[in-house]
Amino acid sequence: MNARTFLPHKLDLGAFINEESRLEGQLPVVALSRLASGLAQDLDLSPLTPLAWWAEGRLEPQRVGAPQMWLDLHAEGNLPWECQRCLQPVFIPVTVDHTVRFVADEATAATLDAESEDDVLAISRQFDLLALIEDELILAQPIVPRHDECPTDVQSLMQSGLVAPDGSPVEESVDEEAAPDKPNPFAVLAALKKGGS
Repeated sequence: MNARTFLPHKLDLGAFINEESRLEGQLPVVALSRLASGLAQDLDLSPLTPLAWWAEGRLEPQRVGAPQMWLDLHAEGNLPWECQRCLQPVFIPVTVDHTVRFVADEATAATLDAESEDDVLAISRQFDLLALIEDELILAQPIVPRHDECPTDVQSLMQSGLVAPDGSPVEESVDEEAAPDKPNPFAVLAALKKGGS
């Protein structure tokens, strides 16, 4: 008998878990649009090393009744986030190891999800496994991504007044006395008042 072929975008979860099957592969970062939108801006993501992932169905026998249905997930990659100090890309490894329990319907899933710390979802015959992997990668992103040492000396730039504490550039103010070509607005106002009286 030929082994069943499972498609990660339209996964028959019941069959996949009952057969305790395994899928694995690689995902280009550009293919995960929601994840990509939170990464460093203006960076070409196409040459990045794809994310590696696998998913495995697991049955957990119970003393009474049918076995519980579980899906074990793993994904990992090195992703370019935006450094919160210098606003330049910073590559930080991200790893996801997550387990989800699947049950027969939405009502059961909602009840069990509220009662336990486990993630519980309703079983589906058209489940998008790659969307779930993307969700988990988004949740695993670092809270404050930043370099150990920024490629630009942010501290010196802050002291010179060219960079704000959040790393954003500060527009230089023009010294009125150092710009003789530009008339002083108060002098212009005084001249207007004199001419009008």
